[in-house]
Amino acid sequence: MVSQKVVIKNPTGLHLRPAGTLCKEAMQFESHITFVFNEATANAKSVLSVLGACVKSGDEIELCCEGPDEKEALEKLVKLIEDGLGEKGN
Repeated sequence: MVSQKVVIKNPTGLHLRPAGTLCKEAMQFESHITFVFNEATANAKSVLSVLGACVKSGDEIELCCEGPDEKEALEKLVKLIEDGLGEKGN
């Protein structure tokens, strides 16, 4: 298992569109992908789970990937989040 902390940079946090972007990318990988926020764990491949975490801009999450492509998954997802999940910054 690999994990890394990352700060949500897009201005609206993980609302529907960026949550969908995150899930779509996570589903490309075979690994089990979750993230921890406020001591709760969310399934990064489930839009409802991601939305239920109520992550806002500036919040820090810890992405956890476990499986055959875990390193590649973690690298891609961290980059996607750091790049703003397809949204423009302020």
